[in-house]
Formats: sequence, structure tokens, C-alpha cells
Amino acid sequence: MYAEERQQEILQRTRDAGRVDVVTLAEDFGVTMETIRRDLTVLERAGTLRRVHGGAIPVERLGFEPALAARDAVMTAEKERIAKAALAELPADGSIIIDAGSTTGRLVQVLPSDRELTVIVNSPPLATILATRSNLSVIMLGGRVRGRTLATVDDWAMRPLSRLRVDVAFMATNGISAEVGLTTPDPAEAAIKQSMIEAAQRTVLLVDHTKVGNDYLAKFASLSDISVLITDTGLDSGLAADLAAAGPEVVRV
Repeated sequence: MYAEERQQEILQRTRDAGRVDVVTLAEDFGVTMETIRRDLTVLERAGTLRRVHGGAIPVERLGFEPALAARDAVMTAEKERIAKAALAELPADGSIIIDAGSTTGRLVQVLPSDRELTVIVNSPPLATILATRSNLSVIMLGGRVRGRTLATVDDWAMRPLSRLRVDVAFMATNGISAEVGLTTPDPAEAAIKQSMIEAAQRTVLLVDHTKVGNDYLAKFASLSDISVLITDTGLDSGLAADLAAAGPEVVRV
């Protein structure tokens, strides 16, 4: 088993059990405790779990939200495939919303130069990238900037959305499950995400498989609110079927 495969299995066990210990993991995987400690360090730096004495717990138990830079550094190949697949959902022209996030950030990077689009964003870094593109008209939603996600939130960001009707919203989420729907740790960010979805005729969710099965504090949408869910092939086919049964078309790339 490669280190990355072992780390993904450790992460899944941590989420399933709520805690893992170094000794048991070393025995189960047939590696040294030092190897397991290195795996836990990698996963902690990625913001997916937190080291505790003798083992680790999932960040979900702490209500912890990894910073954007930490999330951007993991599942990079999967996020790039998801972003490229999302291009099929772009309108020929018209307007779109791109939510703040690490996977949606990759969509910004691959937007084609032959489409005349109005792009609405709530992320200053994404607005800066988009503003250099001559074929795009960029609208930046104002408001308070959350340092952890670099997303604008609160009333100044939400108010313009109530007067807009866009073709497609490309959304991100921290957690998604068939039972609860789409969730995020911060209520203010949940509110802006909900407003984005309400402003769109269609909603496309970009989410890697590690987010599936996680539920956070603030719900902002049901799966029935999502038109298309684009994820990677790491998502179990049974889980994909459960998500599809709740409403959206599920695309694994």
C-alpha cells in the first residue's frame, strides 16, 4: 500500500470511529509507529485531522475549519479533474456565480477565453484573477472578508444577490451527506452560500470525495437544490447512488 492510500484509509477510520490510536494503526497496517506518526502529521498539516496524545481525532469533532491554503494543498489532481469537468456546465454566454473554495478556484483557472460571461464571486483572490480576463465582466460581492476562507460574507455580500438571477452557480461545500445535505462550519458563510443558490437557475456542486459523509454546524442547502454534483472516482459507488437518489445528477471523474 502506498503512503497516500494508507493516509486516506487512516482518515476514513478516524472519521468513522471518532478517534484512532498509533499502536493499533501500526499493527493493522504492518508498519512502524513512526511511520504512522508521519502519516498523522501529513494529515494534520492538510487540515483533515488533529493529533492528540497517542493518536488523532477528526477535525469535525472540534468544529475546526481548515484554512484555504491547507485545503488547496490536498486532493489537487482530483480537484483539477473536477474543475475541468465543470466546464461542460458553463452557459454559452450569460452569467455565473463562482463560490469561494479550493476546487472552485481551480475552475477559475481553466475558464475558457472564448465565452463572454458575467462572473459573480465572493472571493477577492478569485476576483483578482478573473479581472485580468478581457472576455469576462467580473462582479465582486462586498462585505466582511473571513480570514480563514477569504470569502466575503454578511449583509453587504448577500443584499445584491437578492436582485440577481444567474444561469449557473458553481458551489463549494465543507461537508455533504444524503441525510443532512450541504453544510459548512460558519453560519455567515452558510448564509451567503444559500443566497447564491437561490439566485441561480441551476446549481453545480464541485466536491472531492473526502467531503462526503461529513456534517458541519450550518446547513445551507438540501441535495434537491443541486442540479449536478461533480466529484472524483474516489467516491464509493454506493454513496454516489445515495446522493443521486436525493436529487442531483452525480458525475464522477
